[in-house]
Amino acid sequence: MLRYFSLWASIGWLLVVAICYLSLMASPPGMDIDLKYSDKLGHFISYFFLMFWFAQLYKTPAFRIAYILFFSVMGAGLELMQGLGGVRFFEYSDMLANTTGVLFGWFITRGKLKNTLLALEQIMIESKS
Repeated sequence: MLRYFSLWASIGWLLVVAICYLSLMASPPGMDIDLKYSDKLGHFISYFFLMFWFAQLYKTPAFRIAYILFFSVMGAGLELMQGLGGVRFFEYSDMLANTTGVLFGWFITRGKLKNTLLALEQIMIESKS
């Protein structure tokens, strides 16, 4: 059980808000980088990290499935909103990168990295002693 669950949950929801904001702003940081597929990598990493984070907070299969669906729908919805905004572009490949990141984040927390936040807490507690 996580001792600082409220802190971790707050950080997680701030990440959700940050991704929503960055997805809908006219010119997010890094848009001037001209590397092939760099934005797809950004989408993948963002959604991977969200799922990785929340899968450690809510470990039951029902919660994990709910977050897989939530983050996948969130990514698709934000992509649709970008297309409607007239400043950014709708791309199916971004939706694919988002969903792939979510699924990989879920998958990776089924293995040895499933208790990363717990290990971080233990390091924090030991450093206070």
